[in-house]
Amino acid sequence: MNPQYETIARWLAPSRRGVAFTGAGVSTESGIPDFRSPDGIWARTQPVGFDEFLRSADARYEYWRQKSESHRGFFDAEPNLAHQALARWESLGRLRGVVTQNIDGLHQLAGSRSVLELHGTAREIACLDCAARYAAEPLVEEFTTTQRVPECPKCGGMMKHATISFGQSLEVDILQESSRWSRDTDFFLVMGSSLVVQPAASLPGIAKRNGARLIIINREPTPLDALADVVVNADIGETVDGIQQALDDLQSHPGHDS
Repeated sequence: MNPQYETIARWLAPSRRGVAFTGAGVSTESGIPDFRSPDGIWARTQPVGFDEFLRSADARYEYWRQKSESHRGFFDAEPNLAHQALARWESLGRLRGVVTQNIDGLHQLAGSRSVLELHGTAREIACLDCAARYAAEPLVEEFTTTQRVPECPKCGGMMKHATISFGQSLEVDILQESSRWSRDTDFFLVMGSSLVVQPAASLPGIAKRNGARLIIINREPTPLDALADVVVNADIGETVDGIQQALDDLQSHPGHDS
């Protein structure tokens, strides 16, 4: 057994307000590409900024074209071992919930109930005028069929995915709640995030300054590795499986030092 897995398990087992912070590396193991990777969609196309979306009908068309292109990958994906483990740990009371940079909704599909989506969700469409929300699938199909940008059925307003575009502000209440979770936690687990996108990348530091254990699991080094109590540079699924085995071992041998 990897001693790092045992250490993480010993800290996680007694936690009752742990927080998991997840990035694209969690979902790549479900087949969803990291848009920032060399093979990602942003390497092939220029994402449409929020101001451009508001200003130009051509930009709105290009936005919907790009989103429709990536839509199938999101909706065909299934939760993986990491999503399932986090949902299990929440159900057992070890995690307060998940703060995620991902927009794919896989945490909820895996059974996580407390999920703060910093960058929104691709599973819904939002009207920018009346704030109405709709399921994404029918509207993406409508665009694919008609090649016309859908308008809000309620007010005729502009609609986009309920995600945060470049230049668009994060939801203040979501960011504030994420910060509050980070201040209150005793165990902060980063999984699959490069920790370079602000203000999300500030959350691990908030947790650490307030006394939490900080664990970073990511394939590549991050700028906050020196701050962490444990850093694991490995596949997310393999690592989570090892932590779960260590947790099972602790439960089987309750006399272990925890």
